[in-house]
Amino acid sequence: MSDERRPRQELPPERPESTQGPADEAASGDQGAARLTGRQRLAKAVWPPRVTRAQLIVALLLFVLGLGLAIQVRSTSENSALRGARQEDLVRILDELDDRTKRLEDEKRKLTGQRTELENSSDQAEEARKQTRQKAAQLGVLAGTVAAEGPGIRMTINDRAGTTDSDTLLDAVQELRAAGAEAMQVNGVRVVASTYFTDSGGGVSVDGHKIDPPYRFEVIGKPADLEPALNIPGGVVQTLKNKQATVGVTRSEKVTVDALRQAKRPDYARSSSQ
Repeated sequence: MSDERRPRQELPPERPESTQGPADEAASGDQGAARLTGRQRLAKAVWPPRVTRAQLIVALLLFVLGLGLAIQVRSTSENSALRGARQEDLVRILDELDDRTKRLEDEKRKLTGQRTELENSSDQAEEARKQTRQKAAQLGVLAGTVAAEGPGIRMTINDRAGTTDSDTLLDAVQELRAAGAEAMQVNGVRVVASTYFTDSGGGVSVDGHKIDPPYRFEVIGKPADLEPALNIPGGVVQTLKNKQATVGVTRSEKVTVDALRQAKRPDYARSSSQ
C-alpha cells in the first residue's frame, strides 16, 4: 500500500496562551476581598496590631498617670475626717475658720497701731518702755510665770474605765491652742509651749506631775471659738465618747488660770540683739 493512501494524522489544536495580565490578577484579588464580610475586614485591619515604639511608651505613661490619680483620689476620700459630716457641722467649721482669720487680722492691726504710735510719739523712749511692759505681761501669760483670768471654758473628762491616754489629752490641748486658747491648766498644772504628756502607771503625767481622772481643763480664750473646736466631727469630744468617757464643756465669763511656772533661763539661746 502506497503512502498516499494512508490516512493523515491530525494534530490536536493548540490551546491559546493565557492573556490574563497583572491588572486582571489584581482585579481578581479585589473581587475576593470584596467577598469578605465587614467584620472580617475589621478584624483584618486591627490584627495583627501595628504599634510603634513611641505609641507604646505614651500608652504606658498614660496608664501610670491614671493609676496614680485613682490612688490619690481614693486615699483622699477615705482619709478625709470631714467625709460624711452633716451640713450644720461643716458650716460650724467654716465659721470657726472665719473667726481664726479675724483674730489674725485683729492682731495684725494691733501691731500696726503700736508701730504707728511708736513712730509718731514725741517721747519715743517712754512709748517704747510702755510697749515693752505690755509685751512682758503678755509673754508672762504665755510662759506661765504670771496668773491670768478672763472668759473661757471649763472641760471635765470623767473616765472610770481608764481609757483616756496622754495622746488624747495632748490632742485636746492642740485643738484648744488652734482655736485661740491663750492660757490653760490641767488639774493644777500650767500648760505652756514646752508641756509634754506621758502615760504613767495607769494614768497620765503632765510635765512629770502625775494627774488622775477626772481631768479638769481651765482654758482662757473666746468661748464661741473654743467650744466648737472640741465638738467638731472626729474631734476630741467624739474621740473621748468613743472610748466610753464622758465629757462636759461649759462656758464662763471668768476663768482663772493661777498655776505658775518658774521662768527657766535657756542654757544656749541668747538674744541676737545683745
